[in-house]
Amino acid sequence: MTGKALLPELWTEILVPVCAVVGIAFSLFQWYIVSGVKLTADRGASSESEDGKNGNEDYLIEEEEGVNDQSVVAKCAEIQTAISEGATSFLFTEYKYVGVFMVLFAAIIFLFLGSVQGFSTKSQPCTYDKTTTCKPALATAVFSTISFVLGAVTSVLSGFLGMKIATYANARTTLEARRGVGKAFIVAFRSGAVMGFLLAANGLLVLYITINLFKIYYGDDWEGLFESITGYGLGGSSMALFGRVGGGIYTKAADVGADLVGKVERNIPEDDPRNPAVIADNVGDNVGDIAGMGSDLFGSYAESSCAALVVASISSFGINHDFTAMLFPLLISSVGILVCLITTLYATDISEIKAVKEIEPALKNQLIISTVIMTAGIAVVSWIGLPSSFTIFNFGTQKVVKNWELFLCVAVGLWAGLIIGFVTEYYTSNAYSPVQDVADSCRTGAATNVIFGLALGYKSVIIPIFAIAVSIFVSFSFAAMYGVAVAALGMLSTIATGLAIDAYGPISDNAGGIAEMAGMSHRIRERTDALDAAGNTTAAIGKGFAIGSAALVSLALFGAFVSRAGVQTVDVLTPKVVIGLLVGAMLPYWFSAMTMKSVGSAALKMVEEVRRQFNTIPGLMEGTAKPDYATCVKISTDASIKEMIPPGCLVMLTPLIVGFFFGVETLSGVLAGSLVSGVQVALSASNTGGAWDNAKKYIEAGASEHARSLGPKGSEPHKAAVIGDTIGDPLKDTSGPSLNILIKLMAVESLVFAPFFATHGGFLFRIFS
Repeated sequence: MTGKALLPELWTEILVPVCAVVGIAFSLFQWYIVSGVKLTADRGASSESEDGKNGNEDYLIEEEEGVNDQSVVAKCAEIQTAISEGATSFLFTEYKYVGVFMVLFAAIIFLFLGSVQGFSTKSQPCTYDKTTTCKPALATAVFSTISFVLGAVTSVLSGFLGMKIATYANARTTLEARRGVGKAFIVAFRSGAVMGFLLAANGLLVLYITINLFKIYYGDDWEGLFESITGYGLGGSSMALFGRVGGGIYTKAADVGADLVGKVERNIPEDDPRNPAVIADNVGDNVGDIAGMGSDLFGSYAESSCAALVVASISSFGINHDFTAMLFPLLISSVGILVCLITTLYATDISEIKAVKEIEPALKNQLIISTVIMTAGIAVVSWIGLPSSFTIFNFGTQKVVKNWELFLCVAVGLWAGLIIGFVTEYYTSNAYSPVQDVADSCRTGAATNVIFGLALGYKSVIIPIFAIAVSIFVSFSFAAMYGVAVAALGMLSTIATGLAIDAYGPISDNAGGIAEMAGMSHRIRERTDALDAAGNTTAAIGKGFAIGSAALVSLALFGAFVSRAGVQTVDVLTPKVVIGLLVGAMLPYWFSAMTMKSVGSAALKMVEEVRRQFNTIPGLMEGTAKPDYATCVKISTDASIKEMIPPGCLVMLTPLIVGFFFGVETLSGVLAGSLVSGVQVALSASNTGGAWDNAKKYIEAGASEHARSLGPKGSEPHKAAVIGDTIGDPLKDTSGPSLNILIKLMAVESLVFAPFFATHGGFLFRIFS
C-alpha cells in the first residue's frame, strides 16, 4: 500500500545534523562580525568599514559636534556592563528556583508514568497494536523523564544565550548609530540572527540526537520511543513559562515605575540617567523580551515536533519503520535553517539601508522572502522525504494521504503565519490608521485613549482567528491531526528569521537607552528611536507568530492526547465535558489576573522607591548626584521571583488535578476551553499593548503634521499616551505572551501523563458512580 521515501535513510541521518551544524556555524560567524565593533575608543573601528556597506557618512557625527569621543565610548561600555551584570544575576537567581522545580517535576513524571504498570519491567502489548509487544511502561517513565530534563536544559540555555548576545550587542549598536542608521541596523539585526540560528539549530540537534540515542534501547518499538520523546516538549515549555512570566514581571515593574515617576511626574525623558529605575528597565528588556521569547519559541518548536512524531509513530511511517518519512518534521526544520540563512544574507549583505523609512520594510521583507523560499523548500522535502502515498492515524482508523496533501498542510501553516504577522503589523505599527486613531484619541485624555486601544485589540483578533481556522480546516481535512501538527511546524519553520527580527527590537531599545544615558547627541537618539519603533512592531509580529503557532500546536497535542488516552469522541453534550470547557475557558482570565496584579504590586514598590530617591537624594534632579540603581534592580528581581510561582503552579497543576480526579473526558474539555479562550485573550492583549506603545512613539517622533499637532513630549495628549502605554505594558509583555505558553503547556503535559490518566484517572467519578 505504501512505498518508501525517495531520500535514503543514510542521507536523512546526515542531512538533519549537517543543517543544524551549519546553523550554529552561521550564528557564530555573525557573532564574530558583531564583535568587530570595539567598545574601546579606537576611532571608527567597525566591522563593516572596509566595504562601506550600509554606512551613510563614514566620519563620526560626534567629531563634527565636538563631543569627546573617548568618554562617550567608555560611558557606553560602563552602562552595557551594568545591564549585562543585572540580567545575568537575575537569570541565575531565576534558574536556581526553576532548577528545584525541574527536579521535583522530573520525579513526578517518573512516579506517575512508572505506576501505570505498577513499576513492572515486563514487556507489554502495544497501546495501538495489541498483537505486538512493546517496552514496559517503566521504560517510558525513565526516558520521558530524561527527555523532560533535556528539553528543560535546552530551553534555559536558549534563553540565557539569547540574553548574553543581546547585552553584548546593545552598546555596539549605539556606537554604530554614530556612523549612520544603516550601520546600527546591521549590528542589531546580526545580533538577533545569532540568537535565532543558535536556538533553531540547538533545538533541532538536541532532538535529533535524543531520538537516535533512545532508538538504541527501543529498537523497533517506535510507538514507545516517540511517546517518551514528548517529555522534550514538556521540558521546553515548562521552563519557558517561568522565563516568560518571571521576565515579564521584572521588565514591566521597572518600566511602569520608570515611566510614571520619570516621564509623567518629573517630566524627564525616557532612559534619562537621573531616573533610578532606568538600569532595571533596560535589564528587563533582555530577561523578558529576549530570554523569555527565546524559551517560548523553542518550546513551541519542540512541542510541534513532538506532536507530529507521536502521531507519525502510529501511522504507516512508524508501522513500516520508514525513518526518512518519520523524520519529516525534522527535515522541515532543517530546510528552514538553510532558507533563513539565505534570507538573513539578503538583509545584511545584499540590500542596503540608507534612510530611517527603509528599516521597517527591510524587516518585513525578511518575512516575505523567507516564506516564499520556504514554500519551495517544503515542496522539495515533501517530494523526496515522503512516500507518494501513506496512511495517517485518525482516531482509531488509518486515513490514506498523498505527499502533495501533506505539502499543502505545511504550506497553509506557513502562509497563515505570514498573514497573522502582517495583520498584527497593521494594527500595531504607527504607519497605519489604527494606531494613528488611537494617538488622535489622546487629545481628549487618557480615558478615550484606553477605550480606543481596547477596541483596537479586540478588533485585531478577527483576521488571525480566521487564518488559524482555515489552516486547521485544510490541514485536518487532508491529514487529520498529523496535518495540524505539521501546519504548526510550517508556521515555525522560519523560526530563525522570526527570532532574529524579534530579538532586534529589544537590542535597539537598549541601544536607545544607552545613547540617552551616555549623553549622546539628539541626532543619535533619533536614529536609535527609529530602530526601536520598527523593533516594537516586529516584536508584536513575533508575539502574533508565537500565539498563532501555539493554537495549532496545542490542537495537535490535544489530538495526540485524545488518541493516547483512548477517548473515542469528545461529546460536548455530556456534563463531564461541559464543566471542563467552562473551567478551561476561565483559566486564561485567572492566569492573566495573577500576572497583571503581580506587575501592578511590583510597580507600586518601584514607584515608591523612585519617588523616595528623587525626594531624598540631594542633587539628583540637577544631575550632580548618582541614583541608587541597585535597589531598583533588587525590587524587580525579588518581585518577579516571588510572583512567578503562583501562575506557574496554576498551569502545571491544573492538568494533573483535573486528569486524576475527574478523568480524561473532563480534561479534554479543559484543554479545548483554554485553547479557545486563551488565543483570543492573548492576541487582543498583546496587540492592544503594542498599539498604545506605538501611539506614544508616534506623538514623540512628530514625523507628520498630525503627530506634531498632538506633541511635543510633555503635552497633555502625550501624557495621556504615556498612561495608555503604561497600562499596555503588562498586557503586551507579561499576560499576552505568557498565555500562549499556558495553552501549549497544559496540552503537552496532558499528553505526557496520558497513560497515567487513562489507567488511574477519574478518581472522584469512580467513587461516586
